[in-house]
Amino acid sequence: MREIVLDTETTGLEPSQGHRVIEIGCLELRNRTPTGAKYHAYINPERDVPEESQRITNLSTEFLRDKPVFADVAEGFLEFIGDSTLVIHNAEFDLKFLNAELSRLKKPPIAPERATDTMLIARRRFPGASASLDALCRRFDISLDERKDKGHGALLDAALLAEVYLELSGGRQPGLELIAAAATREERAAAFKPVVPRPAPLPPRLTADEISRHEAAIAGLGASAIWKVQAEA
Repeated sequence: MREIVLDTETTGLEPSQGHRVIEIGCLELRNRTPTGAKYHAYINPERDVPEESQRITNLSTEFLRDKPVFADVAEGFLEFIGDSTLVIHNAEFDLKFLNAELSRLKKPPIAPERATDTMLIARRRFPGASASLDALCRRFDISLDERKDKGHGALLDAALLAEVYLELSGGRQPGLELIAAAATREERAAAFKPVVPRPAPLPPRLTADEISRHEAAIAGLGASAIWKVQAEA
């Protein structure tokens, strides 16, 4: 099962008001395990980045000026996500921005049904509690230290969301961090310890005398040993 954990950063809150996507970050999960595959792009929004957005994302108009526009990254982005399920925190927000960008290029929108919204999952699981990504990280004891240094970022937030999603889905599996950190398929395969059959079976724990006395006790049960009677029948 392939899933893509996705996050975006934008110049504002409403694409209908001219706001644009300025960063996309995606991480691949297979069978709920990070593979290390990722997609990341900074995007020139072809407009200024408001001060409030700069404060949150640390992305300025000057920094983004020489980055590719969305039309230049669209194919690579769509190819990476393929037809996989998208894991998004507050999916409605990210999808309306991505679909606004795709609409400008006359490309089909991303269907809302493709998204697994972790915010909705968290609200159902913890009614009345904050369902923000930061709050969920604190709930599951996921470190936010990088956020303190770097602020928000699509790839960083996707990595945090992947950890939150795995917790919401039932918790991390043993060895997950080792597998996720492995760079190659061979390294990830080596993280699993195969079951090696014993060269010889273990000796029985019962002595010959104990086995003999057990058989004698069973024989004394006669018809009461219904499993023995049925087997012989």
